[in-house]
Amino acid sequence: MVESDEEYTPGASDDDVEAHQVTASATSRIRRGGPVDDGFNTIRRTWEDVEEGEDGTITGTIDSLLQQGKRKRTLKDTTPLQRGIIRHLLLIIDLSTAMLEKDLRPSRYLLTIRYCQDFVNEFFEQNPISQIGIIGMRDGLAIRVSDMSGNPSDHISNLQALRKEDPKGQPSLQNALDMARAALFHAPSHGTREILLLFGSLLSSDPGDIHTTITSLVNSHITTTVIGLSAQVAICLTLVKRTNPHSNPQKHYNVALDEVNYRELIMRLATPPESHSQQAATAANDSNKSSLLMMGFPSRVTDPKPSLCACHSRPTTGGYLCSRCFSKVCSLPTTCPACSLTLILSTHLARSYHHLFPLRNWRTVSWMRAASPSQTHKAICFSCQAPFPFLPPTSTNPASRHSAGGGPNGTSKQIDITQLPTKPTFSDARNAESASTEPSDVALLRSKQGTNPPRQRRHEDQTVSESGRYECETCGQFFCVDCDVFCHEIVHNCPGCLSRVEEMILGDEENGRDGVVAMALDDRATNGEEG
Repeated sequence: MVESDEEYTPGASDDDVEAHQVTASATSRIRRGGPVDDGFNTIRRTWEDVEEGEDGTITGTIDSLLQQGKRKRTLKDTTPLQRGIIRHLLLIIDLSTAMLEKDLRPSRYLLTIRYCQDFVNEFFEQNPISQIGIIGMRDGLAIRVSDMSGNPSDHISNLQALRKEDPKGQPSLQNALDMARAALFHAPSHGTREILLLFGSLLSSDPGDIHTTITSLVNSHITTTVIGLSAQVAICLTLVKRTNPHSNPQKHYNVALDEVNYRELIMRLATPPESHSQQAATAANDSNKSSLLMMGFPSRVTDPKPSLCACHSRPTTGGYLCSRCFSKVCSLPTTCPACSLTLILSTHLARSYHHLFPLRNWRTVSWMRAASPSQTHKAICFSCQAPFPFLPPTSTNPASRHSAGGGPNGTSKQIDITQLPTKPTFSDARNAESASTEPSDVALLRSKQGTNPPRQRRHEDQTVSESGRYECETCGQFFCVDCDVFCHEIVHNCPGCLSRVEEMILGDEENGRDGVVAMALDDRATNGEEG
């Protein structure tokens, strides 16, 4: 008999029944090894993480938490690597009954559909010349939700249609991988072949040997990434290890901890993957490898009367004409249905370029750096012109610096190097500039601290700036945290560096104009002397 089923006791009073139920419940709890927590009744004492400031409020703590969240998004690996900017990705979604669980609110199914819509928008924002397809798993079958295309509106409309359906049956991982392999088999060799699997079940109902399917994926040079919602499954770990032999499995297989972590794991796949040297050598030996990729840059046209488009066969007045066969398509980027020419805009190609040369992370600025005489004029953000926080009195107090450097009678005093900032916040030239306002021993210690290893410097750059300022190492301008997030996630360029380029161009034009005028005056003088 199931533990929750109780025996019927005839002629017992209500008090006896309640006592019997309480005793049985307590016995079952002891037998199961203690109380069971379903994850919703667990008390989270979040107020213990909040600390009051000196003024008795928590405003400073809240601002610090917000800045940590913003700063965490911008701190990415900015090492220039070879990446595949033309991607072909298959998104496989688990539509089985395991997605009805509500450990992720409102449920795994609804949350996955919402995050997939956000992922499609972010994917085409970061990879405008790539294509994506969607496959679902239910009732032991693989269903095609959306075909491989580069139009995000089609994928989002098909994902929204899944809200009207309920998850059912068991997933079939082998059928889904076979369908994904068939869709990616004809993808060109100059692009990547990727599979993103959102797996919420703990089992897979497969008709055959799934290891044969995994071997076919490896031979087709298809990489897979798995995000689990329940627990780690052995077959998924084997799939990731075999299809990503040159990477760490923990990088391609993760289990979502909560809603926020689930979204971070999905959105991380919007960045193009790295191209390893062995993979590049394998692609170089491929017979159908293309050394050049032909693309068309069509122009926008508007017809006085509606005409059928070649992509959907719908009457439209506007569209783009193919550069080769002059067929009309609705939107870009896409592939011409008539001649199979890749059609894009120049802006799409430019938006994909920033992945190859990402914007470097900006370093934090300490109060000592912000209070230096050469930086006191930077009181506002260079980009948005928002004022920075005021300098505290202790950072500009000459007496404190004098006591750190030596006694009042000019005698030398031993300085503890651990009390000084260990991060080099300015170059040797700036050290020499600030040496005139600081004692010589402090300046000497600062110059020696500029030889810290890069590992320690990189670790300290990941903290939140105490002064609210973030400095670009190239142009030396100060920015606020909001501009730091905007420039690294949206613009992918530094306003200070771009303004310097414009000044150099304008300066070269002025110098060229002055040179032309001077040459003209010299010619006139020469002609006058000869006359």
